[in-house]
Amino acid sequence: MITARARMRSLLVAVATGAGLVGCTTSAATHASGADATTRSPALAAELTRPSQETTVLDAPPGPGSAIAVSSLLFRRAPVVIEAAAGDAASMATAAAIAPRLGAPVLPAAQQEQAAVGRELKRLAPHAILAVGAEAQRLVRSSRTAVPVYDVQPADSPTLPADLPTVRAPKHLAVTVLVDVTRDDAAATATAHAVGATVVPVHGADPRADAAAIEALHRTPPRVVVAVGGAFGPADRLRTRLAVAATGTQLPGGGQTMLPGRRLVCLYGHPGTRALGVLGEQDLGASIDRARQTAKAYEPLSDVPVVPGFEIIATVAEGGPGPDGDFSSESTVESLRPWVEQAGAAGLYVVLDLQPGRADLTAQAQRYEPLLLMPHVGLAVDPEWKLGPDQVPLKQIGGIDAAEVNRTEAWLADLTAQHALPQKLFVIHQFRLSMIRDEPALDTTHDELAVLIHMDGQGSTGQKDATWHSVVTARPTDLPLGWKNFYDEDHPMLTPEQTMSRRPAPVMITYQ
Repeated sequence: MITARARMRSLLVAVATGAGLVGCTTSAATHASGADATTRSPALAAELTRPSQETTVLDAPPGPGSAIAVSSLLFRRAPVVIEAAAGDAASMATAAAIAPRLGAPVLPAAQQEQAAVGRELKRLAPHAILAVGAEAQRLVRSSRTAVPVYDVQPADSPTLPADLPTVRAPKHLAVTVLVDVTRDDAAATATAHAVGATVVPVHGADPRADAAAIEALHRTPPRVVVAVGGAFGPADRLRTRLAVAATGTQLPGGGQTMLPGRRLVCLYGHPGTRALGVLGEQDLGASIDRARQTAKAYEPLSDVPVVPGFEIIATVAEGGPGPDGDFSSESTVESLRPWVEQAGAAGLYVVLDLQPGRADLTAQAQRYEPLLLMPHVGLAVDPEWKLGPDQVPLKQIGGIDAAEVNRTEAWLADLTAQHALPQKLFVIHQFRLSMIRDEPALDTTHDELAVLIHMDGQGSTGQKDATWHSVVTARPTDLPLGWKNFYDEDHPMLTPEQTMSRRPAPVMITYQ
């Protein structure tokens, strides 16, 4: 029989000759084995690698795939590797508790992935494997590895084997690792913790959409980022999103993405002008209160937070050409500023609506750049009032080319990215298909914008439903939709319950 003293001596000889295992981990273990402390081998530490790129997206599947990807990226060598049974929460939790103590990567033991795990083990060249849980122990031993295997039982306070090689945790890597909590990346997460990385859990693959992730990234702005899962990418897009998250600025209702995740209920009109909508029927303070009360009726009907808002007509189509000849009267920034600023302070979202007449849409939008630089302000275009060179408001219903809308979107997206602003809502009103010419060509790809088609037809319920069906059918891809209720022109005006019964359910409801 091999005694504990003889086993310890064989370990020390192996270290001296450059092969096999190294000494034990603690003085208690040394005493238990009978070895003298002066003969203990120096502790080994893993050799780590800092990612060469500022932002790395690991396009790896969850489970063993992501665990191997993180291990391959952050470890050059590891004296100890931990294997825990894939899908066994207790074993994986035990492995995660041990990993930072040893600076050891964690690999899931799964029958169908043993070949890939074996290749990673060979690359890491460990002196020992810790197998956590019965299934991991069975799989590791069935692989006939030549590396000594130590059994560890799942426990809240796991104990390391007394004769495990002496290992010290390596110096921490200054890396932030993003993990999508909707995936099973427990082993990859444990490996990230093992190297001292800052791990930021994200619900989904967009950190802007997770309020807790935003707070974490704002508290400790990352320099080198590793994202686990291809959905986080591409890397340049993720860098832009992280710059926004690091500002810590959040939208009314939380987060930094407009849609999905909230439902807007807005009052429409122009301050001080009753004829243009309900927003002008009361002063600013009363309008804020009214918007809140209107939105409150939708809270029991919505599966996402309901945010009150203003849709302010910033440029009003006119029957005459006006001084600049564009048949559109432009409000000044300063006249709108109190409404925009106080609405934001009260937790409302604001949309600036443009009725451009014969003006260029992008040029009109640029007038309101000082207001659009505020995080809680989006933009809308009303094509009904976009006129050709020989058209006049109220004589016919206008329309706009998708190309002109796209130019305005591109400008707004660039402005948003340049200033690291949260995502902005871009609304396109429509009640006739002719109002958006070449609608399939609308650009809906800007990550900085949430594009929404807003059905603002009026009349009987049957008429509005027919218009809704046309708008829903014609929209590009599956763009979110808005609905407008008219107090005077609808017969009857729908209740909140009736409004929410439309399919798909509108995510922006406006009252005029």
